[in-house]
Amino acid sequence: MNLSTPMSGIVLMILSTLVFSVQDAITKMLVQELPVAQIVFVRFVAFAIFACLFATVNGGLRTALRSLVPVRQLIRCLLMCSEIALFALALRVLGLAEVHALFACFPLVVAALSVPILGEKVGHRRWMAVIVGFIGTLIILRPGLAVFDPNALIPLVCAVIFALYNLLTRQVSRRDSFATSLVYFGITGAVASGLFAWPLWQPLNPATIKLLALLCATSICGHMMLIKALQLTEAVVLQPFHYLVLIWTLTIGYVFFRETVDGPTLLGAGIVAFSGIYVAYREFVLSRSNAGNQGVA
Repeated sequence: MNLSTPMSGIVLMILSTLVFSVQDAITKMLVQELPVAQIVFVRFVAFAIFACLFATVNGGLRTALRSLVPVRQLIRCLLMCSEIALFALALRVLGLAEVHALFACFPLVVAALSVPILGEKVGHRRWMAVIVGFIGTLIILRPGLAVFDPNALIPLVCAVIFALYNLLTRQVSRRDSFATSLVYFGITGAVASGLFAWPLWQPLNPATIKLLALLCATSICGHMMLIKALQLTEAVVLQPFHYLVLIWTLTIGYVFFRETVDGPTLLGAGIVAFSGIYVAYREFVLSRSNAGNQGVA
């Protein structure tokens, strides 16, 4: 396969969703034994090392440390650090597929929040898709019914935080390089999570060390695949493939954790996924239309 084609980017995106699903399964095993803060800290330390090496190769570490919007960089990094911690907590109390079925609404939250935060225009078709997607979320939650689990709100909070992180990342990417965002992400996350990890630190046995090492490896590998995919293919083209995470986590959850998902959850997840795919499709159509107009001009 030619590693410079858009199709290669799609393949890498699909593989990254599988790797990230495995990463979440490892996290689910670790949170049963270790404090969430300790797991997050180890993960961020590994990522900080990776980010610094990446920056060194791509323009130099000293250059990457110079941000034109340092406050926004710190805010986005702290948001992501809290999201990762809450997501790990959700994996402790909920099933893999259930967490991702609820978290899958984050592209819809991004579309909704892009209007007040970024001043972007969202047409009536995308607004309808957002509304339909949130209806799918309500089907999963079933508020007011006996099956409602308050813990299910944790992935929704994660989705909102992750959406805010994505919007801030859009903003800072207009001023800072990708390497700068990576370095800030790794270092800020390591420092912030370390403040909570050290008081709760627990000794590690050989099995736990192996799981932590595998967690770090899958995290770095997944991010490298995602970075390369975004270099080869437009983000709006890749976005629909993100929903393959639902299939991977459903399979991994059943095989390794004997988790099952009921009909309403599957229905709601399907509605959320199709709504998100439609939003991505509309963004793709509009981006092509805008590019065509600029070409004519």
